[in-house]
Amino acid sequence: MARYKYIDTSPRLLPVDLSRQLVPGSFVHTLNHLLDGEIDLSHFDARFINDDTGAPAYPPAMLLKVILYAYSQGIVSSRGIERACCEQVTFIALTGDNAPHFTTIARFIATLGNDIAWVFAQVLFLCDSQGLIGREMFAIDGVKLPSNASKAKSGTCADFAHQAQKLETSVKAMLKRHRDADELGIEPDMQARQARKRERLIQEAAQLRQWLKDHPADRTGSKGSIRKSNRTDNDSAKLATGKGVIQGYTGVAAVDSHCQIIVEAQAHGTGSEQELLLPVVEAMADLLAPDSLITADAGYHSEKNLQRLHERGVEALIADKGMRMRDERFADQARHRIKPDPLANKAPAIKAATRGKFQPSDFIYDAVTQTCTCPAGKQLYANGKQCQANGRKYRKFTGAKRDCVPCPLRANCLRTPDKTAVRQVALFYPKQVSPLPYTEAMKQRMDSPLGRLRYGLRLATVEPVFANLRHNKKLSRFTLRGREKVDAQWKLFCLVHNIEKLAHHRYAQ
Repeated sequence: MARYKYIDTSPRLLPVDLSRQLVPGSFVHTLNHLLDGEIDLSHFDARFINDDTGAPAYPPAMLLKVILYAYSQGIVSSRGIERACCEQVTFIALTGDNAPHFTTIARFIATLGNDIAWVFAQVLFLCDSQGLIGREMFAIDGVKLPSNASKAKSGTCADFAHQAQKLETSVKAMLKRHRDADELGIEPDMQARQARKRERLIQEAAQLRQWLKDHPADRTGSKGSIRKSNRTDNDSAKLATGKGVIQGYTGVAAVDSHCQIIVEAQAHGTGSEQELLLPVVEAMADLLAPDSLITADAGYHSEKNLQRLHERGVEALIADKGMRMRDERFADQARHRIKPDPLANKAPAIKAATRGKFQPSDFIYDAVTQTCTCPAGKQLYANGKQCQANGRKYRKFTGAKRDCVPCPLRANCLRTPDKTAVRQVALFYPKQVSPLPYTEAMKQRMDSPLGRLRYGLRLATVEPVFANLRHNKKLSRFTLRGREKVDAQWKLFCLVHNIEKLAHHRYAQ
């Protein structure tokens, strides 16, 4: 009978050389080399006052290694990082078999603040010293991600006051029903459930009243409009995306075209990309060369931004919304569009009553005689010259009964032919668009052959970076609250991307 070796799947002692688990040329080897010898982390010492008393602390270098390597593997949860430090040999090698508790990891990430910006700057300096930053073209773009905030708890002060009043009214109604039921008798279990529900409503109403007391005024946007607050994370904002509205932040990155190094990373609680262009450009001012080019998509286009960039002497190519419509290469772009998902499409549907009916564009207006002719060839009466709607002027015309009632096209002209006698139509005057000098100059640069060629490099520069962060690193949402904490987490993910670039170029070999 054959004999086999005994395989022990639960050995008590396993001889492993931890240093040999960090393979040269890999991301983890480069990460370990950087944080042990190249990056100055002495500013983290101010966090601790355990020189004479207190327990020894985990080295910040070790915690940063673990966190950055976990992010590179798509592990964001602090509990997941702790579990990896106990089970995966590479994490064990980084920690020296001293796995930190998940609360230590979570507290370290939440308190990074500006310290991580210093680490990001040093890694950026090493990338520059290795020749990975070309300074020829920088592409700026952003990604909107949900955060650890409840979208249902957003609103204005008036909304919160109405919610509190509604909860208080419900509590009073419950108390009245409870007093009425006391006379008839009620089961103890049901009475306990109603009491718990009543306490919960009272607590929610008290939280709303306390919020209104601490925040008596609404937030305002850049244009003076009211911006909704959020009671779980007031720095976050409601952001419109292709898959609906989310409560979160916009992560902005400026990427160099030479090796796709992220030279600037910021997170902001606003969905207006126009507000984010200038802060990013100002932050990367030291990296800009006299001939450096800034590129951005139409979301960052505004006359004010173009003027500020011109005053600073920054060369830029920023698209406008009509850029592709003017480009003959995109003449057949409509046939490449994917049909919208009926479940995700938020566009208003065309009413069945107006589908197939004559539209105002089917009526002929003569500007010389100021007359309007319907599709049946009948002239309409003018009954309004100075009408306005949403700030736009229009003229209103009405058909005559002697023409509309016997008209054979009546069914194609009126929504309800059996109830409506005549057709009315409003013809708007063309919009009076005042010339914008910086916008017009940018359009000319964008439409030139050289401008199209240089702007075409933007997509291949910045989009692969976001694909790496979102797909490969599984960055689907921010797990923290507050702009400072979210900004630090966004910089951590961008750090992972830059260190990967160093590893791919055989740094620390």
